[in-house]
Amino acid sequence: MNRRYFLPLTMAATAARRATAASEKITIALMGVRGRGRSLTAAFCAQPDVNVAYVCDIDENVVDGAYKIIEDSGRKRPPLVKDIRRCLEDKSVDAIVMGTPLHWHAPGTILACDAGKDVYVEKPISHNIREGRLMVEAARRNKRIVQVGSQLPSLPATQAFHDYVQSGKLGRVLMAKVWNVQLRRNIGHKQDEPVPPGIDYETWTGPLPKLPFNRNRFHSTVNWHWHYGTGDIGNDGVHELDIARRALGVELPTAVSGMGRKMYFDDDQQTPDTMNITYEFGSKLIFYEQRLWNPYGLEDCDNGVAVYGDQAVAQFGHFRSREWGYRVFDAKGKEIHSEQHDKSSIDTPHARNFLDSMRSRKKPRVEIEEGHWATSLAHLGNIVARTGRTIRFDPKTETVQGDTQANAFVKREYRPHWSTPKGA
Repeated sequence: MNRRYFLPLTMAATAARRATAASEKITIALMGVRGRGRSLTAAFCAQPDVNVAYVCDIDENVVDGAYKIIEDSGRKRPPLVKDIRRCLEDKSVDAIVMGTPLHWHAPGTILACDAGKDVYVEKPISHNIREGRLMVEAARRNKRIVQVGSQLPSLPATQAFHDYVQSGKLGRVLMAKVWNVQLRRNIGHKQDEPVPPGIDYETWTGPLPKLPFNRNRFHSTVNWHWHYGTGDIGNDGVHELDIARRALGVELPTAVSGMGRKMYFDDDQQTPDTMNITYEFGSKLIFYEQRLWNPYGLEDCDNGVAVYGDQAVAQFGHFRSREWGYRVFDAKGKEIHSEQHDKSSIDTPHARNFLDSMRSRKKPRVEIEEGHWATSLAHLGNIVARTGRTIRFDPKTETVQGDTQANAFVKREYRPHWSTPKGA
């Protein structure tokens, strides 16, 4: 990092920041505005107390949609920058809202925290377990608010589901099941090619060892490649794994077993389309089931959670008949209770919770360590899939015990780069 960037970041990291007054607008920089980033642009532009100072994206070809949202909200068109350091050195920026591919989640969050910025970072928070812990440490040492973009806990129906499970009405609860059963597409096979115009591929690559440009390792399909992503257990599964973990009141497991492999698609995807993973938390269990080649879902929804008691079962999901919500069945299989929530507002309450936390300096709904625990479940499932073995995990050291090969997946190698996480 050159002197132009280093001095402002050092000053910002060491300066004490005050809580934002209720009468002031919160100034944000939007980092990554395609896909989920565009949805986040809409969610934050729906908040009247937000000022958008920058759009930060490495691809000039994808920013028009975000700019339309910003301008339609009555705001001025902010400048486009490709280097996040431009945003971090600006003392007027209070927070970074990050909708980048996940290989930038940890580097960007750590840089932002060290620059004195609060962060909203999409899930999964990290590429590996070690990155997640470094993100938690960065938030703690800089006293930053970091909200993870796992939006479901901010829905009233999710909160009601959790309260119902905790009420004791299900009886003795020992187990939860998570399913991710949906029809994904075949992405085909693509050859490497020159970097298209308008893309800063060097900055996009960041601290990772650089691979040739390939459209199947970029934008919407990047998560299906081990070098950059975590597969669908980290993409969709992490949402419901977090709900199940919260419902059972557990954090990290001590043993993980099962299988995961690519069974259906003949394409460039490397990550599993089929998984069955068991997580052991002492006397409690979570089962994760994934099939990405089914058009019919499971239990009336594509992605869901079931929490089993010895008296009743509670199911949470995006049910086809009633949007996001939950339903409870008694010992005879009769539905005895249900609640639902409008899907259209899934991002808005979570964005609002982040902004309110920035003002109060109280923990947000999905604070970074909560996101780390949930994302670590996805990582551990992937380690089982990649090694084909049961693993023993130490939650205190966050390492795999007695298996050097499996433990190697707890972290990754980086190239020398200004964004490489320190201590990785």
